[in-house]
Amino acid sequence: MTILVDKGTRVLIQGITGGAGAFHTRQMMEAGTNVVAGVTPGKSGQKLDDEIPIFDTVAQAKEQTGADAAVIFVPAPFAADAILEAAGAKLALAVCITEGIPTMDMLEVRAALRGGRTKLIGPNCPGLIQPTTSQKLGITPHRVTRPGRIGVISRSGTLTYEAIAQLTDLGLGQSTCIGIGGDPVGGLDFADLLALFEEDPDTDAVVMIGEIGGTAEEKAAAFIAQNIKKPVAAFIAGRTAPPGKRMGHAGAIISGGKGTAADKVAALEAAGVKVSPTPADIGRTLASLL
Repeated sequence: MTILVDKGTRVLIQGITGGAGAFHTRQMMEAGTNVVAGVTPGKSGQKLDDEIPIFDTVAQAKEQTGADAAVIFVPAPFAADAILEAAGAKLALAVCITEGIPTMDMLEVRAALRGGRTKLIGPNCPGLIQPTTSQKLGITPHRVTRPGRIGVISRSGTLTYEAIAQLTDLGLGQSTCIGIGGDPVGGLDFADLLALFEEDPDTDAVVMIGEIGGTAEEKAAAFIAQNIKKPVAAFIAGRTAPPGKRMGHAGAIISGGKGTAADKVAALEAAGVKVSPTPADIGRTLASLL
C-alpha cells in the first residue's frame, strides 16, 4: 500500500516546455516516474525529446493518455488557473511547484477544490517523492532517497532534502516524502498527511518538519494527540527569527506574538512528539524512537 501515488500513476506536466518544466520532467523520468504527457497551450502536436506528447489542455491530455496526476511548473500569474484546470479534468492529484502565487488566487483555488476529487500538494513546494515505487512528482533529488518505511512531511524544501539524506545515511529508507510548501494558503496539510501515513501499513514512523508562522504545527500536534499511534519526530525551523520579520516562506512570519517556534515545540512535545534540537539531529531523533 502507498499514499497518494503508486506504480500505476500516470503523470502529466503543465508548463513542460518552459526551462524548469523541461529540466525537471527529464529528472522525474530518470527517477522512474511514468510521465505520459505535457500541457502547454498553443503547442499541441509537439513532443518533448521526441517522446512526451504535448497537448493544449489538461482535458485533452487526460483523454489521450489516461493521466491521473499533474505536476505544475506554470508561472505564478497563471498557476492558479493551471491548478483549477487540473481539478476541472478531475485528476486525482495536482502538485504545484510554482512560488509567488498571490494569496487571493489561492483562496479561490482552495474554495474550488473543497469537496472535489483533486488533492493538491503545494504551491511553493518540492512536491512528492516515493522511493518505494520510484515515483517522483516534483523537484526533490531522487539520488538521496532510499526505499523504506519512514514517512516525511515538510513545510521547508531544503530541509526535506536534508532530512531524507540523514535518514538514508542512517540506513532508514523512506516510504513517501512530501514537501507541502510554506505559503499561507495551500493544499494538503500536516494533519491530512499524518492521517494517510497512520493508515499506511508500509510506514512505521513519520518525520515532520515545520517552521515559524501560522498554526499548522499546533493543529498537527492536536491531531497527533488524538489520532496518531505511530512514532513522530519533528523539527521546527526559525527558532532565532525576530518577531515581525518574514523569514523564507511567505507563511514564515511571527505576527501578534503567535506562531513562534517555542509555541510549536511545546505543542508537539505535549502531544508526545520528540522534537529535534537542531536540523543536524533530525535523522538521529527519529532513529531514537524506533
